[in-house]
Amino acid sequence: MEHLLNSAIYTWFILPLLIFLARILDVSLGTIRLIFISKGVKYLAPLIGFFEVLIWLLAIGQIMKNLNNVVCYIAYGGGFALGTFLGIFIEEKLSIGMILVRIITQRDATELISFLQLKGYGVTRVNAEGAYGDVMILFSIIRRTDLKEVVDVITKLDPKAFYSIEDVRFVSEGIFPLKKSGYSGIYLRLFRRIRKGK
Repeated sequence: MEHLLNSAIYTWFILPLLIFLARILDVSLGTIRLIFISKGVKYLAPLIGFFEVLIWLLAIGQIMKNLNNVVCYIAYGGGFALGTFLGIFIEEKLSIGMILVRIITQRDATELISFLQLKGYGVTRVNAEGAYGDVMILFSIIRRTDLKEVVDVITKLDPKAFYSIEDVRFVSEGIFPLKKSGYSGIYLRLFRRIRKGK
């Protein structure tokens, strides 16, 4: 084992590879931690931060022990770059939280409003005046997991509509569909009855 640790293969290949993998892991965790902080996930973010720093210490410790090894520097930088990319990719796949979709259209938005309401989302309509005349602005808070479907419908029903998307950290009151399950219809009807009875 000692012979392997002192060999050229370990110094110029295995060690840089381990540093590269460690950086991918810790930067990916760091990206996810920052996303969780921005979403207000206050219990999971510190736990991820704990492991992120441990892995970083291991990687930087090996760099400090091998200051004359240029390949370790390259591995460190490469791991940081790829870790950032992977962190963003994982965040996109997780699709955590809610987002605000703002749609500005010059056309009749009845179909679009009906679609959003059919999906169980609330829609706020505002009549406004744009650079080229009257427009309607629609606001809806939706789950990030539904974004692609909503954008597809917007572009299909009104290809010239302008829309923007913003992250929403916290939502208190509003109209949202329940999470999909076999009993979602029963719960939705029950919730509406309770709300009416208030």
